[in-house]
Amino acid sequence: MTEAKRVDELFEAWANDHSPGCAVAVMRDGEVIHKRGFGIANLGHGIAIGPSTVFHSASVSKQFTAFAILLLSAEGKLSLDDVVSKYMPGLPDFGAPITLRHLMHHTGGLRDHWELLGLAGWRYSKDLITDDDIFAIVSRQQDLNFQPGDEHLYCNTGYALLAEVVKVVSGQSLRAFTSARIFEPLGMHNTFFRDNYAEVVRNVADGYVGTETGVEISNTNFDTVGATSLLTTVEDLALWDENFYHKRVGGADVIARMVECGRLNDGSEIGYASGLGVGTYRGLAIVEHTGGDAGFRSDIIRFPKQHFTVAILANFGSIVPSNLARGIADIYLADVLQPIPESLPSTFPQPGADALELLTGYYAEPRLAGRVARLVAHEGKLLIGYDIEYGTYRLEAVDDRRFRFSDFPNHELALEQGEGEPATALTSYRDGKRLYQYRRLPPYTPSPKELADLTGTYRPVENDMPYDVKVREAGLVFKSVKSREIALTAVAPDHFLGDGDRFTFTRDDDGRVTGMLTNSGRIRNFRFERL
Repeated sequence: MTEAKRVDELFEAWANDHSPGCAVAVMRDGEVIHKRGFGIANLGHGIAIGPSTVFHSASVSKQFTAFAILLLSAEGKLSLDDVVSKYMPGLPDFGAPITLRHLMHHTGGLRDHWELLGLAGWRYSKDLITDDDIFAIVSRQQDLNFQPGDEHLYCNTGYALLAEVVKVVSGQSLRAFTSARIFEPLGMHNTFFRDNYAEVVRNVADGYVGTETGVEISNTNFDTVGATSLLTTVEDLALWDENFYHKRVGGADVIARMVECGRLNDGSEIGYASGLGVGTYRGLAIVEHTGGDAGFRSDIIRFPKQHFTVAILANFGSIVPSNLARGIADIYLADVLQPIPESLPSTFPQPGADALELLTGYYAEPRLAGRVARLVAHEGKLLIGYDIEYGTYRLEAVDDRRFRFSDFPNHELALEQGEGEPATALTSYRDGKRLYQYRRLPPYTPSPKELADLTGTYRPVENDMPYDVKVREAGLVFKSVKSREIALTAVAPDHFLGDGDRFTFTRDDDGRVTGMLTNSGRIRNFRFERL
């Protein structure tokens, strides 16, 4: 069987006339050696996907925004060490300078605008979201997630701001600048930043997601660019990929800076460059970025030393392009990839039901803004989950106090536990390096009075969307006018989990509830006042 046929087999589930799917292009030594579409671009009209189908590429957009910034930097029109407020004086003063370099590497400490807009009442991909909406919500931020340069935390806000910097410095919109300076010179005729959601685009795919009753349309509703909104094809991405070798646009210096990883204040290097992740896969160096918005998913992964790249654009939310791209690399690069590490069988006896019960419970890590890990026993196995009520990762014992993740053997947990006593703490490790230490929270069930004391209306200090906290039969719920009800699970006095987020109620010196802090994946200590 040829390599191309083996690739096609990876996409067999979508190779029909009734499912959304994806387009794929495989590039080697400057040539597209395989390209094909699978599935349907528009289910209503039965239009098939092909290599020239146009897709919303989500966060794959970021590398083009970064490239625009580096072009302006190479021309001396800006410096990556310029503070953002030089170009956007309306931004809040957080007491510490945030530079363009911070934004490029996601180290600026700003909160992610998607989550901020959600808290302000926007329904992601359903309500229209514009650049003005993003700048308005960012201008009301009062706190940073962390001091600029101290940490790396993925943040879409930075790339929306970088798009505005391009506009201020060049006098052109990001769409106009990138089309003139990048896409047209490279012959990427079907690629542009879509800054008008209502624009009619030929040959464009609709996005879809699966539901309990079938498949429904899930398109973006954005008039914002920089972090997202690039429309492109896998054929055009092949032209972009080859520019990293012949360097026709930008030159050698800009190309080199595109893959130069950022550093934190302590000097440590992060695995993120300019809109690109830098890492390894099975022993080979890779440069990659994925994307996901509404029903669209995307990935472009480059093996620079092998001059080999895979680009996948999908219009079905359940497709995972990064896994498919790696499957394609496994086929074409089999002779140079390191063997897939086998999951070593655990010869250590697995704990019995009574021993597992002593480990279960909630554990919190203060350095991660109170992130909660929950250990549960299920069908004789120990499971762990983070900021959710139920575990999602299986664990297996490697000695009497240490467990590893079944699917990620290089990730381990060490538990502190007295003989016959409940565990008191757990420490996480990756590749033998200590990461975080979680302390066990005592079992807690709030009384009806404790729950009633927390009810009321809470207003975010950075926007005007009120939220109600109410008691239902199953406990507390959290809801705004537009949002669905979020059930809150108590893990400690005044500390709850809900829908992957953490909610901590605050009190004054007299013990009266005055507000609440919310922590999520990309927002820390977002404050609410109790009305």
